[in-house]
Amino acid sequence: MPTDLHPHLAEAHTPESLHEAGLDNPQAPILPGAWLGMLGGGQLGRMFTHAAQAMGYKVCVLDPDQDSPAGAVADKHICAGYHDDAALAEMGRLCAAVSTEFENVPSMSLDRLEQLGAFVAPRGYCVSIAQNRIGEKKFFASCAERTGVSTAPHWVIQHDADIDQLPEGLLPGILKTARMGYDGKGQARVKSRDDVRAAWKAMQQVPCVLEKMLPLAYEVSVLAARGADGQTATWPLAENVHRDGILFSTVMPSRQVSPEIAARAREAAAIITGEMGYVGVLCIEFFVLTDGSLVANEMAPRPHNSGHITMDACETSQFEQQVRAMARLPLGSTRQHSPGKMLNLLGDVWYEFGLERTPAWHEVVAHPGARLHLYGKSDARPGRKMGHVNCVGERAEDADRAFDAALAALHIAR
Repeated sequence: MPTDLHPHLAEAHTPESLHEAGLDNPQAPILPGAWLGMLGGGQLGRMFTHAAQAMGYKVCVLDPDQDSPAGAVADKHICAGYHDDAALAEMGRLCAAVSTEFENVPSMSLDRLEQLGAFVAPRGYCVSIAQNRIGEKKFFASCAERTGVSTAPHWVIQHDADIDQLPEGLLPGILKTARMGYDGKGQARVKSRDDVRAAWKAMQQVPCVLEKMLPLAYEVSVLAARGADGQTATWPLAENVHRDGILFSTVMPSRQVSPEIAARAREAAAIITGEMGYVGVLCIEFFVLTDGSLVANEMAPRPHNSGHITMDACETSQFEQQVRAMARLPLGSTRQHSPGKMLNLLGDVWYEFGLERTPAWHEVVAHPGARLHLYGKSDARPGRKMGHVNCVGERAEDADRAFDAALAALHIAR
């Protein structure tokens, strides 16, 4: 038995089971029948669990919510906090490999699981970069010479003096908290230095980044996957539309982006994953400006909302690819076989005229191109992600018709 395995791991695995799981060889594939671990119990973890189970794996979810969507379908749910060392030790004993479904999981917990002997993909270091906008922008800048893609002009604000020294050319801009902001949270548009002071005070004077507002034409995202062997794969570009800071719809492939920009974005994403030594699925959001230039916005070290369309439009979904990467299997084909358009379903759909109702799902799925995916959440709240509808067809027009039919059935404004 290898001497570098953590003693808890040695207690859980015989030499035969180590061989079968691939743990006696750090490059060997982790074959179906083994346990895979997921830190986080949200909808991304739920869809990962379904994909892993379909491939023959058992899944253990660690999440503090006893009613978590992923915990409800996993083979085992460890209901505990992410810092709970006993819970991490239990997961480390059981699981051959571990991943995460959201970027705000403590990177130290991932490090701990790696110490316990699990194959962690992505590693805590990679997740920590995406957890802080300051570090994320520094990392994008360090890759810019190779990618040819820079970030928006920006300024780090951590002290009052930083506002005093703020270059005028960065206003108007968007002030964003360095940590924990998502779906439009932790952000404020500012036009003057006084606006910056007021917004920073409202954000409790936590470290922030001020980004110059740029002439945005549209936003695209690139889903990239990288295996432990360095193999990389990217899907066609997804074009995103937001409402109130939350993703409303995604079209794949993007209908506005030129082949040249699409190739640049996909190549940049592949370079970035390689520079991090990343293993797993990574989403990078890019802005395409009115002059056609490309700007790196932010990244998520996990599958992404804009990648849900891959479940029904591509040969390999982002969740199956996440399983393949963490199990050290060959990556799947990212070829898109059908044009697709995704509709994000928020809790607002459950309400009309202030009254809660059951959405007309039968009308949604009546359209042959509509694929309904609900996340098993019992409490529908406005703004809460509850599911999505993937609309596919032989042609883009077919996907559009299914999308419009879903909007009509759910009483969502176009």
